[in-house]
Amino acid sequence: MKKIFLIAGVSCMAFVHAQFKVQMTADGNLKGDEAYFYKLDGSKDILISKENRKGNSWTVKYPENYMGMMKIYFPSINSSLNFISENKDVDIDIKVKNDKIDDVVYHDEANRLMNEVQDYDSKKEYILPALYQMTDYYKPSSEFYQALNKEIGRLSGDITVNASQHPFIAYYQEVYSRYVQKQPGSTPTQDDIISFFVNTNDMLETSSLLRPILMNFLNTKSNVNNTASIDKLLSAVNVETSRGQNILSEMIEIFDTYSMTDLKNRYLNQAKSLKCTINDRLSNTISSNDNVNIGAVFANADLAHPVHTKAKTLYDIKADRKIIVFWSSTCSHCEKELPQFIPYYQQLKKDNVDIIAFSLDSNEAEYRAKAENYPWISASELRGWYSSYSDQYNVHATPTYFILDRNNKIIAKPDHFNDVAEFLGLK
Repeated sequence: MKKIFLIAGVSCMAFVHAQFKVQMTADGNLKGDEAYFYKLDGSKDILISKENRKGNSWTVKYPENYMGMMKIYFPSINSSLNFISENKDVDIDIKVKNDKIDDVVYHDEANRLMNEVQDYDSKKEYILPALYQMTDYYKPSSEFYQALNKEIGRLSGDITVNASQHPFIAYYQEVYSRYVQKQPGSTPTQDDIISFFVNTNDMLETSSLLRPILMNFLNTKSNVNNTASIDKLLSAVNVETSRGQNILSEMIEIFDTYSMTDLKNRYLNQAKSLKCTINDRLSNTISSNDNVNIGAVFANADLAHPVHTKAKTLYDIKADRKIIVFWSSTCSHCEKELPQFIPYYQQLKKDNVDIIAFSLDSNEAEYRAKAENYPWISASELRGWYSSYSDQYNVHATPTYFILDRNNKIIAKPDHFNDVAEFLGLK
């Protein structure tokens, strides 16, 4: 007990001598007191702190060096705001209208500049090609053509960033331009991307660019699901290093998201066979997959905002079989799939089979409007993809199905309604 006390004391001291401070101030239209602060690891938001409002502000003192993307999430309005740290204090004001973030004012130089860079890059990627096309419809001597030409010239360059003053912004801008932004004649090759992954610094993991660059690697014309190319990448980055394990973890999750089961299993098995120390990122990927393997006990869950039940938890519902579905009222695939269960629901109930649908909605009215029209049990934390369901049950897309036995063991993981129907003999 004494050692624990001393460690806790050291931890508190570290927060007193923070490297930098983040302060977020909201106007009086923001309801709710809680806010969650995150840093980034690849494509994963890592919770730093949960804070309560003091006056109209939330403050976090961060104890370590950190350069990269950060985020604050307000559960009361299910809205989040991205910002950056360059080991300097962050000071941001937000205005809320109709339960949404309506305006943002950056008081620190780094976030003002980053906002300008991202706005510029977005226009360069999506608006510049349209401007080029528009010039075909106007005479070069016209005033509008000249205005178009001026804007094309402005968007064809880059915002100059002083790397010594803003190292993260300079890094982000260079990497985004070279490996993410779609520019004619400048598409990086597989070897270019491999070389970049091997030689770049730790800001890759905090930049939000790791997954987009990996997607570009996987989508290059010469690499359509080519395991040889993926193996070449993993060999180059060395999966016994933290960088290699971060990339392996991202790969597994990409394959899971896009239902590329063979590739997911191939590289998940590679991850499990590693004999070296495994970092937290890859360890979490392995464990989240193990938690939903066939034969694993499906973890219990509270039934928040329930519809068609008085049960408090998933385990309170007794049935010989349970069909678990993760869905959303805004999911077009769910719109096609879920109504197909309705004609069979009464027969399922007679056979002591129940459906429990966990919604990844954030808007309660939209959730209830759909859930109440389905005859089965529904529940939702109303936190969208911030719901605990995402990580706990390794959910990357909707709808996602599990079938459980009476002891809540997973006995099937169907991909579609037809697979569920076939497994249960509905057709």
